[in-house]
Amino acid sequence: MPDTPQPAPTAGAKKTREQMREEWIALSDMTADEFDALQATYQARATGMPMPGEDAPGFTVDIMDQGQKRTGESKSLSDFRGKPVGLIFGSYT
Repeated sequence: MPDTPQPAPTAGAKKTREQMREEWIALSDMTADEFDALQATYQARATGMPMPGEDAPGFTVDIMDQGQKRTGESKSLSDFRGKPVGLIFGSYT
C-alpha cells in the first residue's frame, strides 16, 4: 500500500470498505492486524443474528419484583406474539 495520501472523496461520495478501514486505523491506536482481528470477532458474533425485519430468536426471562428478586415466574417472547414488545437491557446487580 503506498504511503502517499489519497484524495479525499467528494461530498456525498460513498467510501469503500477499504477506505473506511484505513481511516479507522489511522485514527485509532490499533494496528491493522488488531483491527482485522477485532472485525473477525464481530463477524463471528454476527453469525446467526437476525437482520432488521426478521423474527427475533425465542427467549425466556425471569420476572423480578420491586426489590429486584426473582419471583419464580417467567415470560417468553412467544407469549407476546402479534403484540408490540419493547426490550430494555440493563444490569440489576
